[in-house]
Amino acid sequence: MAAEEFEQVKSVEGESYEEKEMTFLEHLEELRWRIIYSLIGILLGTVIAWIFIDFLVEEILLKPAKESGVSLQNLKPFGQIFLYFQIAIIAGLIISIPNIFFQFWKFISPALRKNERRYILSIVIFSTICFLGGIAFAYFVMLPLALSFAVQFGTQTIKNEFAIDEYMSIIISVMLAAGLVFELPMLSFFLSKLGILKPSFMRKYRKHSIVIIMIAAAVLTPGTDPVSQLILAVPLVLLYEISILVSKFSQKKS
Repeated sequence: MAAEEFEQVKSVEGESYEEKEMTFLEHLEELRWRIIYSLIGILLGTVIAWIFIDFLVEEILLKPAKESGVSLQNLKPFGQIFLYFQIAIIAGLIISIPNIFFQFWKFISPALRKNERRYILSIVIFSTICFLGGIAFAYFVMLPLALSFAVQFGTQTIKNEFAIDEYMSIIISVMLAAGLVFELPMLSFFLSKLGILKPSFMRKYRKHSIVIIMIAAAVLTPGTDPVSQLILAVPLVLLYEISILVSKFSQKKS
């Protein structure tokens, strides 16, 4: 009898220890280490990207320009050197995305219930797939159409030649923006799990959301041409509808 009471007290103490709230300084310390781990991952990813930097530039980033017939030129004495470093760092960031997502979810895991923490790995995997899916969509769909439109637009008297730094800025910004936008279903899942977002709310304000999506597409896409804006707006609307289904599924699971 005494042994059973001891086990009950021990289990209660264990539960109270696991559910003990962290202090503000402990949260800051945890955040500091998560940032350090993320930076280490980015550094390692940058080193890997630098090893394959020629392949990244020639076979991946310059490929849309070659296929669209874009003429590129470097206007700065050391422009290509700084450009290569920039590409290596951004590629390192993309390579380390799974680690960044993992560190983020590990940081907020103390706020989750014990049965919810076991989904962290699955959330990291699906978040990474959504982000890479957005990058792939931008690379294979958005950029070729936008560049073809930019090259063919205008009079033949004016020759369209792009500065390499502006071209890379467009390529990289569009791919990163699309990657973040494709995280919408995962954001919907997380907010629905917390009880902040409901599918009925998303359905009620669907028309307002479409207007916001069009504005966001205009901000995220380079230039002022409506083609690239529509190319981003259409999948955004589809992602919004998918997010409603994800929110509904999440609430049923809860």
